[in-house]
Amino acid sequence: MTGGGKDGRGEARRRARGELEGEVLAALWAAGGPVPASVVQEKVTGAAYTTVLTILTRLCDKGLVTRQRKGRSHVYAPVDDQAGLAAAGMHSLLDEGGDRAEVLARFVSDLSAEDEQLLEQLLHGD
Repeated sequence: MTGGGKDGRGEARRRARGELEGEVLAALWAAGGPVPASVVQEKVTGAAYTTVLTILTRLCDKGLVTRQRKGRSHVYAPVDDQAGLAAAGMHSLLDEGGDRAEVLARFVSDLSAEDEQLLEQLLHGD
C-alpha cells in the first residue's frame, strides 16, 4: 500500500522541480478563500507542515500568494486564478525570450488546430 509520499518500495517519492509549489497553489485554489497552512497541508500528500510553510513563504515572496494575520497565525490565498498565473508566466517568458516575434512565431506554429482557431477568434473578437 502506498501513502505518505512513499512510492511502494519504502522510499520517498521525489517531486519534480516546482511540483510541490503547484500542489500548494492547487490546494489554495480549491479552498476558494484564505485558509491556514494546516488546511493546505491536509491537501498536499506526504508534505510536512513545515515544508508547506516554507513553500507558502516562497510563494508569498514571489508575489503569487498573500498572507494575512488571523489570530495567532496566518491565512493564505492565491493572488490570481490558474489561468491568470499561466498568462503571467507566458508574459514573463516572452519578456525573457529575446526576439519577441520569433518566440511568438514558434509558439503559434506549435499550436493545435483547435487552439490556433481559438486564438484567432480571441484576436479578432469573434
